[in-house]
Amino acid sequence: MTRRRTPVAVLISGRGSNLQALIDADADPAYPAKIVLVIANEPGAAGLARAAGAGIATATIDHRDFATRDEFDSALTTALAKAGVEIVCLAGFMRILGPAFTGRWADRLLNIHPSLLPAFPGLHTHARALAAGVKLHGCTVHLVRAELDDGPIIGQAAVPVLPDDDEATLAARVLAVEHRLYPRCLRLVAEGKVTVAGYRAVLPKGGTDADTFLVNPAT
Repeated sequence: MTRRRTPVAVLISGRGSNLQALIDADADPAYPAKIVLVIANEPGAAGLARAAGAGIATATIDHRDFATRDEFDSALTTALAKAGVEIVCLAGFMRILGPAFTGRWADRLLNIHPSLLPAFPGLHTHARALAAGVKLHGCTVHLVRAELDDGPIIGQAAVPVLPDDDEATLAARVLAVEHRLYPRCLRLVAEGKVTVAGYRAVLPKGGTDADTFLVNPAT
């Protein structure tokens, strides 16, 4: 018996690096999520070609075509509903979504952010991490709420900040673990293994990464 795969949409604005990581995971028939639609708000977003190359339906909904955020959000909702989407993943989607949209998709709307939230929400996270002198940096996958880069955290991945790092080298190190983390977190949500208790995303006990520590410096 073939197991049902949860239909997913991915919203992008640019090159679609994390989109590609999700597409690669989707290529496994045993993966519990299936990307059925990729939407870009930028007509020239390179990620649209990635999706089309993988045989995934694409759409462009340019935010500049709408007078208000609510009208743009409504157009997104219409496209998602038409495709039968049940989970939405933001992957480099550079638009703030309104409370009506985030409320409608509560606990089914995921985002990946390039910092260890709640540290460094917003833009320029790698430069800010370097300026703050942190020794660990990383990324976070969370369920989206109306506030910017806010919501129950599903997973995080940390990398060391090295003495000779600049913004580019640190960003590349974080991006590599983003590509590993996002498919894992989407899997958990698609399998119904994430429950929300207040502000916390509660995950199943056990797992290969349980009870480990990341320390920098290592000695």
